[in-house]
Amino acid sequence: TRKGLGSEDCVRKKLPSVSNSSQGLHCPHPQACGPLPSLFPGLWGLVNNAGILMLDVNLLGMIDVTLRLLPLVRKARGRVVNVSSVMGWVSLFGGGYCMSKYGVEAFSDSLRRELSYFGVKVAMIEPGFFKTNMTSSEVFNGNLLAAWKQASPEVKDLYGDTFVANFVKTSDLLKTRWSGNLSLVTNCMEHALTACHPRTRYSAGLDAKLFYLPMSYLPTFLVDLMMYYGAPRPAKAL
Repeated sequence: TRKGLGSEDCVRKKLPSVSNSSQGLHCPHPQACGPLPSLFPGLWGLVNNAGILMLDVNLLGMIDVTLRLLPLVRKARGRVVNVSSVMGWVSLFGGGYCMSKYGVEAFSDSLRRELSYFGVKVAMIEPGFFKTNMTSSEVFNGNLLAAWKQASPEVKDLYGDTFVANFVKTSDLLKTRWSGNLSLVTNCMEHALTACHPRTRYSAGLDAKLFYLPMSYLPTFLVDLMMYYGAPRPAKAL
């Protein structure tokens, strides 16, 4: 999973405060931690918003944090808000990322149904694409080039040297249409945490509402055709 983002040093340089460890949630001396839950009314809101280390953090880390804090959330009859993606509806290129978001969707759905008996509400936020530090051309293109350098000679021969350049050109063109208004996402978080009747799912961004959501209802063969003719083609494509 780290290879998808380049090296771990790159991650720590961009986000020095990020750790892929959940050791801070462990209590080394249970007898000392035992009285703590009785001192607090519980945890009203837990928001899981991970964006790096595809499966380690996006999915497995989210599940780990949620399950460890669940007793406090259940005690307060609070809220769990998991940030997924439109890539949890439609799996395009970037299989590792899409796989992690499909996992977030499945975990959140099952968690919501299980916790409904205890007054806990679980919501998902499914944003479209936004301009952030993690999606900047510098980071994205750097990760893509790093992955290309690690590819086997067979893969490089299949795709050809021009594939990466065409992929970068296409992604840069798409990024011009992405929104930089992150309040569209944070407003969904606020509503999910504070509303009397939060939604099960929130679609953040016009592309999520007007493009990816309708696409998720299309027959699979149509989506396959859209990707086949709309995406850069490998050099040895049939």
